[in-house]
Amino acid sequence: MGPRWKQRPPGSNWGDFGPDDQRGRMNWVTREKVLQGVREVREGLSFVLSLPLDYPGGNALNPRRHPPRLAATQREGRQNFAYEMRRENPLQTDVVCDDLVLLSLQYSTQWDSFAHVGALFDADGDGTPEAVFYNGYRAGIEVIPAKENANAESWARFEGSRAEALGIENLAEHGVQGRGVLVDLHARFGRERVAVGYDALMEILAADKVEIERGDIVCLHTGFAEMLLEFRKNPAPEALHGSCCGLDGRDEKLLRWVTDSGLAVLAADNYAVELFDAAPWKSTPHAMLPLHQHCLFKNGIHLGELWYLSKLAAWLREHKRNRFLLTAPPLRLPGAVGSPATPVATV
Repeated sequence: MGPRWKQRPPGSNWGDFGPDDQRGRMNWVTREKVLQGVREVREGLSFVLSLPLDYPGGNALNPRRHPPRLAATQREGRQNFAYEMRRENPLQTDVVCDDLVLLSLQYSTQWDSFAHVGALFDADGDGTPEAVFYNGYRAGIEVIPAKENANAESWARFEGSRAEALGIENLAEHGVQGRGVLVDLHARFGRERVAVGYDALMEILAADKVEIERGDIVCLHTGFAEMLLEFRKNPAPEALHGSCCGLDGRDEKLLRWVTDSGLAVLAADNYAVELFDAAPWKSTPHAMLPLHQHCLFKNGIHLGELWYLSKLAAWLREHKRNRFLLTAPPLRLPGAVGSPATPVATV
């Protein structure tokens, strides 16, 4: 029993990897899983699984996340971009560029850390729920909101928020490389908006002869990211919220399968992996994003979102394959709860 909790959520694995674990089921991505991934490389052909990080464009997909803003750094009161060094020394011929970015870490292709979604749960066993995260780490103690600075620029009003535990650097330090397995939902449903539950998923796995083993990194192709590219950074809101499939996080059988399958990581080319609906669906307190809560909060399963999987999916289907070597490190940014990613699949 870990020191931060007296009872763990039903269906969770808190403590199974140790009382202080911050890597969850990435612990199952072992040296052997990396070698399994390497053995899937037969052609030496690589696929970039990231959208350009200024996609989807605008903020219709999530009003709190905005496109990246690039700017030059400053040098001697000037912009340090196409800067001629002869300004400082007439004998120098260098011309330099240096820039910075204001970036929403989960705007485009990205990873969720375990500090991204927690829950109100009675971890102390005293009848009062606390705001806790995976393995009992606490809001306000390890996952720390900033003190508001009303006089700061809008983007910096809450500067200083930090995940002292469960930050994305834990995933980066493990090294995200192993055997990827692709499940092609788009081949079955096209761009129809369908909540894919356990029964439909099992039919697809059987039809496509997809086998998932402990420690595999599972990628779900829905076609959503391909649609985003077609909009050229001007997406139609009705398409964003009315197209393409996703997992049905409300399906208890599906959640049990996620647990029992042994998958280490779950990534998709859509927004949120599961279909998102803010409307209440139970008469008792419940998660708005049940798959997120099941994965990030209960079982230490990282989620990847808005990956670009269409070209890889087409190649794998043509060659009757579904496994590949996946390399997908996040930024090693201590304290962050999410990170952009540029995953690469090699076949």
